[in-house]
Amino acid sequence: MSENTPNANGNQWHKIVNLLSEKNLTIATMESCTGGGVANAITSVSGASSVIKESYITYCNESKIKQGVPADIIAKFSVYSKETAEAMANAVKKQANSDFGVGVTGQLGRIDPNNPVDKLNCVWYAIINQKNQAVVKMLNVPNEDRPFQKEFVIRDISDSLLDILKN
Repeated sequence: MSENTPNANGNQWHKIVNLLSEKNLTIATMESCTGGGVANAITSVSGASSVIKESYITYCNESKIKQGVPADIIAKFSVYSKETAEAMANAVKKQANSDFGVGVTGQLGRIDPNNPVDKLNCVWYAIINQKNQAVVKMLNVPNEDRPFQKEFVIRDISDSLLDILKN
């Protein structure tokens, strides 16, 4: 791990798990480029079992579709899009019957021949809350090593989740 890697498993995840628990809320994730890093950060906190319901790593398009992402969204907007991130968050929230759904999709480092992109190191994520309101964000990820890139995204998601839960 790079010495510049943000601490994505830090105190913020404790605050997130505690707030979810205090508010009796649950969360589920569907992740691609973060490889389960968001779920790992949540489950690294003692007491996470009371808030996390399910998590999926859907690295290929077929896995996303299998878990409920409409194939036409991927075909129309690309797998690396805000629409796909939002569909991932909605699908996992619905499938898990959770209060929050998190969807993460993006391209880090190299071109996937199955999913060409216009821009390298671009990640979209969506967080759907219990009122089905969405926060959708695009990140331009620094051109660093892959562990740094993943942690960069996970840290930004923790910032957004904490902001949502505090309001």
